[in-house]
Amino acid sequence: MKTLRKLGSAIAVATVSMGMTAGALAEEVNIGFTGPLSGGAALYGENVLSGIKMAAEEVNAAGGIDIDGTNYTVNLIALDDGYSPAQAATNAKRLKKESGVSAVFVPHSGGIFALQDFNEKDDFLIMAYTSVPSVTQKGNELTLRIPPTFDGYVTAFTDYAMKHDGKKLGMGGATHEYAKIWAGMMKKQWTAEGGEVVADNPMDYNKSADFYTGVSRIISEAPDVMFVGGASEPTGLVVQQARQLGFQGSFIVMDQAKLDEVAEVAGGLEMMEGAIGVVPLSVYETKPAQDFIKRYKAKYSKMPGSEAAYNYLAMHALIEAMDKQNTTEAKALRAGVPEALKSMDDSKNPYEVKEVDAGGGFITETTLAVVEDGKIVQKPIE
Repeated sequence: MKTLRKLGSAIAVATVSMGMTAGALAEEVNIGFTGPLSGGAALYGENVLSGIKMAAEEVNAAGGIDIDGTNYTVNLIALDDGYSPAQAATNAKRLKKESGVSAVFVPHSGGIFALQDFNEKDDFLIMAYTSVPSVTQKGNELTLRIPPTFDGYVTAFTDYAMKHDGKKLGMGGATHEYAKIWAGMMKKQWTAEGGEVVADNPMDYNKSADFYTGVSRIISEAPDVMFVGGASEPTGLVVQQARQLGFQGSFIVMDQAKLDEVAEVAGGLEMMEGAIGVVPLSVYETKPAQDFIKRYKAKYSKMPGSEAAYNYLAMHALIEAMDKQNTTEAKALRAGVPEALKSMDDSKNPYEVKEVDAGGGFITETTLAVVEDGKIVQKPIE
């Protein structure tokens, strides 16, 4: 199989160690990652990578994968793209050419779209961590979308904010491709429901830490609600600076940012009062979620977010598909992941995802949470 390599082969990339001894010659399966490991979204990229790495290490600790009668270990090769679609494409080309990967994890829509220009021809599966609906509406037969699409969030968040907070919206989201798509849908939904967009001032969350000028322009128009969102860390700074400038309204938080992570940077949940966002993993009370949280905290000494949990389960599903399909061939893995999700142990599936839609999207329930009296409270979607 062209996708299988010896560990001793020369690979001039940043390889995430999977617990193998140096110089070992065990058979291995190479799996790629390209994402932001530097810049303003570095924490986001690291959170995604941590879940993938944790799954790979668990597989190797349990003895690896049996493929066609031969035992293989998982070798995760991670490259930094700084959130650049062009660099993501370069990284993917390199991962395929030098390491023969059959799958590449990508946690941003710009990079995913760039890879979709050639992944079918180059024969590798895109493990897409993005909620942009169009990534699985383009007909790319070697793409799997891991989280739920955000169109459900746009509708639910708008409905809730209109009913509880007011009809004047100030737009202060990020400038990367994913945030632009989210913002466009947000404005369309807000005005369709009779609201008014009083300010529109997107900001580069990846390069700046001083958002006072941009935020002041938005709040000078007296919005009832401010739309914010990119990675959690810079989103927390935007929220903090908005409060420091006197903004008293609520926030709609794009799903890339997580309420609990944003609060850590913003100065606590009291700074987030009224904020609307997705339900953080920390609020889930199911046994698979709580079991994953416990093991993740023991390993990384912090609370995991959805980036870690979704990519953890996706990596396990990918490896389970290799085992069941008895191959690392990309098309076979794309066909095998849906069955793998149904059959793999619940301890590997913190969000209990069991189905994949016709386009290649994992089917997951849309959720909504609101910060009330200093607590994150899950709300029913009407």
